[in-house]
Amino acid sequence: MIIWLNGGFAAGKTTLAQELHRRLPDALVYNPEDVGLMLWKWMQPNDDFQDLPSWRELVVATALSLRRHHAHTLIVPMSLVRDAYRAEILGGLADAGEEVLHVFLEADADVLRERLSARTPVPGDPESGQSALEWALSRMDPAAGARQPDGTVVLRSDRLTPAELADEVLAAGQQRFDSAK
Repeated sequence: MIIWLNGGFAAGKTTLAQELHRRLPDALVYNPEDVGLMLWKWMQPNDDFQDLPSWRELVVATALSLRRHHAHTLIVPMSLVRDAYRAEILGGLADAGEEVLHVFLEADADVLRERLSARTPVPGDPESGQSALEWALSRMDPAAGARQPDGTVVLRSDRLTPAELADEVLAAGQQRFDSAK
């Protein structure tokens, strides 16, 4: 199964991925951001690597390869804020026969702003400071939770602890697995 953790920036995807990985140590955590950074090594960086068709194609291909050859469970913490990109990527995985549990983490906009503002810049990386904060804030979409596809597990990351979120995700995954039998 592929557990895709979606949600706005600072919604808690990475923290939840770490908690799920702690509970599922044989799972593999795959961050598609690495695919974007790899592409930017070869071409002029743009405003958002998700806009690159090659990024979306490679995200699917990499997930499929990792899942088929290296792990029964893949945990993917990655915001897919554009509906068309989400449909393209999750659809590509499903079309390839993968079982995808899509989880969307919601939080109040004020909580997300507070979490984003609390992030410290990466030492030696001037791009990780104010411009990164402004970029993330510009992509906030308070209505995104309401636009998620059927079957999405929507959880409030501002009301549940990471452990409680992981409990919900694992229960949903088990329910999906049981119903597929």
